[in-house]
This record gives sequence, structure tokens and C-alpha cells, in this order.
Amino acid sequence: MYTMENHNSVLGIREYALSQGAAAFAIDVEEAVDNDGLSESLVTSTKISLLPIQRRKGASFPERDPAGDAYNLFAFPSECNFSGSRFNLDLINIMKKNPERILEISPFSKGRWMVLIDAAKGCVTQPPDLSKYPVDFVVMSFYKIFGYPTGLGALIMRNDAAKLLKNTYFSGGTVAASIADIDFVKRRQGVEELFEDGTASFLSIASIRHGFNLINSLTVPAICRHIASLGMYVRKVLLSLRHENGADVCTIYGTYTSEVSYHDTGSMVSFNLKRPDGSWFGYREVEKLASLSGIQLRTGCFCNPGACAKYLGLSHSDLLSNIEAGHVCWDDNDIIHGKPTGAIRVSFGYMSTFEDAKKFIDFIRNSFVSFPNKSANGNLSKGGSIHFSPEGMERWLSVSKYVIKFITVYPIKSCAGFSVERWPLCSTGLLHDREWLLKSQTGEILTQKKVPEMCLISTYIDLNQEILVVKSPRCRDELPINLKPDSYNGGIDEIDLYGQRYEVLGYADEINLWFSKAIGRPCSLLQCFSPTFRVCLNKRGDTVMCRDLESRLNFTNEAQFLLVSEESVSDLNSKLSSKADTRKGIDGVTVKVNPMRFRPNLVVSGGEPYAEDRWRNLKIGNNCFTSLGGCNRCQMINFTHKDGQVQKSNEPLATLASYRRLKQGKILFGILLRCDISELDTDSYLEVGQEVHVNPE
Repeated sequence: MYTMENHNSVLGIREYALSQGAAAFAIDVEEAVDNDGLSESLVTSTKISLLPIQRRKGASFPERDPAGDAYNLFAFPSECNFSGSRFNLDLINIMKKNPERILEISPFSKGRWMVLIDAAKGCVTQPPDLSKYPVDFVVMSFYKIFGYPTGLGALIMRNDAAKLLKNTYFSGGTVAASIADIDFVKRRQGVEELFEDGTASFLSIASIRHGFNLINSLTVPAICRHIASLGMYVRKVLLSLRHENGADVCTIYGTYTSEVSYHDTGSMVSFNLKRPDGSWFGYREVEKLASLSGIQLRTGCFCNPGACAKYLGLSHSDLLSNIEAGHVCWDDNDIIHGKPTGAIRVSFGYMSTFEDAKKFIDFIRNSFVSFPNKSANGNLSKGGSIHFSPEGMERWLSVSKYVIKFITVYPIKSCAGFSVERWPLCSTGLLHDREWLLKSQTGEILTQKKVPEMCLISTYIDLNQEILVVKSPRCRDELPINLKPDSYNGGIDEIDLYGQRYEVLGYADEINLWFSKAIGRPCSLLQCFSPTFRVCLNKRGDTVMCRDLESRLNFTNEAQFLLVSEESVSDLNSKLSSKADTRKGIDGVTVKVNPMRFRPNLVVSGGEPYAEDRWRNLKIGNNCFTSLGGCNRCQMINFTHKDGQVQKSNEPLATLASYRRLKQGKILFGILLRCDISELDTDSYLEVGQEVHVNPE
């Protein structure tokens, strides 16, 4: 038996029970805190509901009556890691002495009940007093208490309970003697020796002493009061936030009242945020923006599926529908069918300060609370485009003259590109653009998001000699790669990338070794062999609609071309330099970006900042292009390299997020283009200095 609020670590124990023919079931514990109206005291009422019994088909069922002498296990957390709600430890005494009070007429009410407390979260501020509660097993985490070391915890057992446990597996140090060629094992007698398989992590264990010294110097009650005060402050302010139309901003999960003392509140706040129209902000959007502000949040279900479903109001059909839609733990599907699939959690520890809490509140207020709209060029409206009056539109159309300032080709996905004065077009965009990529030994497609060092690889293509030349500060010699088929040595393969399927060609070992040295990990170079062989797939492998079905793509994320304007970059730089706190770059000077930070294929000049947001069709020379909308930016634009080292800051993405964020959480800068293949000449080029003729919406 376990509660709906149990962590996956407890649900994993259920697998042993069900596979051996035992039954398992969950209970829902509801505690309400009310003022009795007659005194100043609070009355806590507990309601326990038994959920359906689970048995596994095909498992061998025990013949004896479960109401006899069978041992049963009740597992519950001292504190829910989803909501922060604390459970009444009197449940231990009830289950040990009078299980009928909870189980009533259930056939399991007569068995011998043992109790397991998952105190991994609760030990942080309110460790259970084992002198008052005869619990059989307690699981705790030193990482949760001290913040170090990761992966180290403890199982505390009563001696009589320990005698019931049987350990099948053994390894070094857990047996007194064993003989290799016959069935003979003599196990150690000490419980701690019997269950510690292999060499203990003694270096990590040694560090625990310092953690306890710190906790003892502060004292647990003081830590509890400190953390609870921060949590109560954040809850109170979050609940008070309102949009300009009066709508609530925040929904907090858990049972909290203004009268609850610090003893009844945990060290965290779990919540979701709403827009003025009542729709939800996705938790991934909140996490992304928080990271840019130097705030680390946990999002999702926190490995607690029962509490997640309970507090979010997700039924079994909702959960199964989400899974059918491709949602799994840790993915980016934070809103499905208008409902959040997880929540946001902010946690406090003994080292947290009021300034930390206030910084978090200021972040929420500045990023997600709607105030009276102050329109300005560059600010995205609710519809996702820039506000221009008809008169203003006519004005900039009549006076603006757009020209191409830079053309850049990026042969290898996520590696550096090279600028050209003139370059041919083909059915996939600029000739050879994103035609190659790097793949890890495990099959993962490598990008700067995970391998920032890829930006240090420079590229150049000589069309006359038909070679691709790559250089890296980590490799002594540059590497020429023949574009002709005779350089291929790895055969033809298929890969899936961003829901699209490609046929690819591999290269010889010496080429793969060069790139492996350049990025510091084993990898292989692949070339797009057949861009027409592309099928868009969802996470289950079903064919689905793609964003851009009318064009053939190499290894680009969304479209054939990315265009930015110099005026938009200049406006961004003005905002960067005029920030009140004057954000500083890692080299000690004010952050300033150039257009190449955004990895555009085309940089244009002329007109007003962000005018490109309104473009729908373009004509450059004899070539026609269609705008597919804005480009959603990620943290790759925060990477820079200097002296052969990759450096990262929060800018310019943090500033863009303050005024270029859409309702869906996308942060847009630049536009994506598709070339009209049907009108493409066999000798089509783009050239620096060409005029760009615009047809807006």
C-alpha cells in the first residue's frame, strides 16, 4: 500500500510485489485544516480513500489467505516532493496497531503491516522522531540535506525488520566465503555488511561529517523556520499577483492556509502560471526564462506521477492521451489539449536568502504579469507581430530600400560558416548549406547546444576545386574534403533528425578522426545524400504534417534561409547598452552583438527595425521567396568564442525575451524563408548589393 503522493522510487518497489503475485493499491490521503469557530485552535481532519487493487496477470498467486500471517508494507512520504505537503506521522501508529481504522473491511486489514517512510525530502527540515514512531524502514538522502554528495543516501531499519529481508545478489565484501565451482555461499551476519554490495563510496561518505557539522551549527529548528519563512513569503506574493484585467497569475499546489504554522509548510513552492485570458504558460517557457535570469527551477512532474495527476486534475484518460500524443518524462510537451502536463517548483535551503526569494518574485512579476500595454517598435503584440499603423506601413514601404549586405553559408550543421560575395542557389537553398552534420557514436546528432566547441570549426568551400576545407584550433592541419563521390567511404545510411528522415553518406576513418579531435569526442561526418527522401515523424514514428512541406531541406531545423536585418540588430544593441544594470559581458565590456551571432544566411539593410516581421513575400533578382514567420531563438546565440575558448553568457537572449516573446513562449528574431523552386533558374545566384523587394502582409 502506498499513497498517491509517493515518488517513483516507491512505485518501483511495487514491481517486486506485482511480479511475485502480491497485490498493490494506492490510497488518497486528504487533510483539511479548518478553524473550529469556537477557539483559536486549528482542527485537522483526515480522509483516506482506498483506490482499486492491482494484480498482475500471469504472476503466480500465493495460495494462503492474505489476511493471515502475511507481511504487508505501507509506504508513504513524510513530505510530498511535488506539493511540499507533510503527512501526519500518526499513520505509522495506526497501521501498526489498528490497521482496520484505515482499511476497514478490506481483506488486508488483518495482516502484519510494516511501514516504510520515504524521508528523502522531509529530512531536510523535519526529520521523523523514531523514538515516537515505531517505523520499520526510513529512507533518507544526504544530497537533499547538504546539497552534496549526489547519489548518497541511507536506509535505516529496525533490527527485527532487518531479519526479514533476504538479499539474493552478492558481490565483493558482502559474503564471508564462496566457492567458484560448486553451489556454496556463506553470507555475512551483519546487516550493513550483507546489503552493501561492492566497495562503498567511502570518499563521499567521509564528506558527510562536514555536512552534519554545518547542520548542527545552524540547528534543524532554525533551518526549518528560515526555509518556511521564505516559502510563506513566496506563496503569499505569488497568490497576490494579478494581471491588468484582475485575473489571477498563479495557481499553487498543496494545502496551505494563512493560519498554518511553519511546522506545516515545506521547503518548496509548486505552481503554474496563467495568462490574462486564463490559458497556461508552459513550464518549459518559465524554466527557459528563469535560466536566463540565473534562477534554477525544477519543472515537470518531479518523478511523482501520482501527485502530479492529483493536483493537476489529470484523469487516466488524460494521461494515456498525453502518452499517445508522444509525451514522456523530460520532454518539452508542457501543454497538451490546453492542460499543463507538469508544474514549476522553486526550492529553498539553509543557504537561501530573502534576496534570492525577492529576485525570483521580481522575475515572475516582470516576465509573466500583464501590465497596461505600451506598444513600441520591436515589441511583439498578442498576435505575434509588430504593431504598425497603416500610415506607418505606407511610410516605410515608400522610403525603404533594402539591400543584401552579407551572405553566409554554413556547410556543417552547428559549425562556423563563411561569407561570400556571390553564391549559387539550388533546390535546398544556398548550395551546400547545412549539407553535412556530425553524429556521435551513440547516434546522437551533435549541435552547439551540447557541444559548444563545434563553433570553433571553421569552414570554406572552393567551388572551382570542388573541396570543403575545415580548420580547428585543436588540429594542427586543415582538412580538405573532396565534394566528389569518390571521397565517400562509409556507405549509405538513414537517420531521423527533428522528425525528418534522411538518406546520408558516411566518410573514411581519417576524416572522422579529424572531427573527433576537433570537438574532443568520437564522432563521424555525414552528408545529406537525398534531401527529397524526407518524411516528417512524431515521437511514435507516425507520419505527420511538417511545417514546410513545399521545399526540400538539408539539415536545417525549419527552413532553407534565415534572414536578419542590420537595423533590428542595432536596435537590440541599443537595448543591451541601455539596460539599467548595464549587463557586462564576460570580457568586462558592455555586451554588443553583430548579425553573425544569429547564424543568418542573409543580412539585409534598409528600413526600420523589425520591419521584416511583416514581410510575406520577397523578390531578390529573379528569385522569389516566401516568409515562413519568425525564427525561435535558443541559447546558442549566447555562445561566443575568444582565443580558442567557447564562452557563454545570458545575453542577448535575456534581453530579447523581455520584448520579443510570443504567447507560445517563443523568442523571435529574424525570419525564415523558402525559395520558390518552380521559378528557380538553373543559373540562379544571390549577390551582395542586390535589392530586396518586399511585399508585406
